[in-house]
Amino acid sequence: MNMLVDGEWRTDAYESTNEEGKFDRQETSFRDRIEDSDDAEFPIEAGRYHLYICRACPWAHRAAMTRALLGLEHAITFSLTEPVRINDGWEFSERFPDPLYDEPYLRDIYVRADNDYTGRVTVPVLWDKEKETIVNNESAEIMRMLDTEFGRLAERDVDLCPEGYRDEVDRLIEEIYESVNNGVYRAGFADTQAAYDEAVGDLFDALDRWEAVLNDQRYLAGDVLTEADLAMFATLVRFDHVYHTHFKCNRRAIHEYPNLWNYTKELYQLPGIADTVNLEQITEHYYRSHGDVNPKRLVPTGPDIDFSEPHDRDRLPGGPPAALFE
Repeated sequence: MNMLVDGEWRTDAYESTNEEGKFDRQETSFRDRIEDSDDAEFPIEAGRYHLYICRACPWAHRAAMTRALLGLEHAITFSLTEPVRINDGWEFSERFPDPLYDEPYLRDIYVRADNDYTGRVTVPVLWDKEKETIVNNESAEIMRMLDTEFGRLAERDVDLCPEGYRDEVDRLIEEIYESVNNGVYRAGFADTQAAYDEAVGDLFDALDRWEAVLNDQRYLAGDVLTEADLAMFATLVRFDHVYHTHFKCNRRAIHEYPNLWNYTKELYQLPGIADTVNLEQITEHYYRSHGDVNPKRLVPTGPDIDFSEPHDRDRLPGGPPAALFE
């Protein structure tokens, strides 16, 4: 895989699998925090921060959904990269320009933050326009900052990590990360049969378990919508179009699970969420970017499923925050 090494772009510097053929995701590097405090290094300020994302990326999608549900569009600007990522990494273009510096590549934004940066160039990126640096590029931490620190700037009174739920939300996000969110990548990028079999087994064991859990409760943490649901949705909404075929996660499609499928449809239909989902860019990204998985880079035209059809989740207690519908 490609990465920056001491600020220079390299196409041969990062091995994505270990000696056992298992996919090995590198940790993110920028881990500062925006806080609603006057003496914070990165204080809350409308218009100061910018979010770089790609519509195709599930990790970036978490941040985009949080921004949309809380109504932070006016407070945090954002822009997109091209969906296809090949040798030069995430690219800007005439269609999706860099609105801050008119750079050609996202890697140039990383180098602006750190001339000697070594590491992968990933989305999302939360950028501080005033200090001209990356605050954070870890999706779970960006979700949490938007959710807990930007309340006085949010247009909606939505709390995705409510009092009394934080430990459980953290536990759930960690639990679904390895088996589900990263599990599809562990399967798709496995270099050995054993590594693939292990990943697929973990993935479908988890999906089967959540199918059973969601028969009796509306969301992952119970009757309250939380950050954990956004993390799960980012994988589920991509599953049938991409992971089922491209990453060979084909024991079952999500639309074949009654509870997971209705759960996915309910989240898709929340105000603002459908606008964050672009299946054309999602499909184009995976099938055209991963030449080692799909050498001919042909992009499939299916499946034909409808996320907007009615769901049955109103049969269960709880529901989305009322502020979403005001």
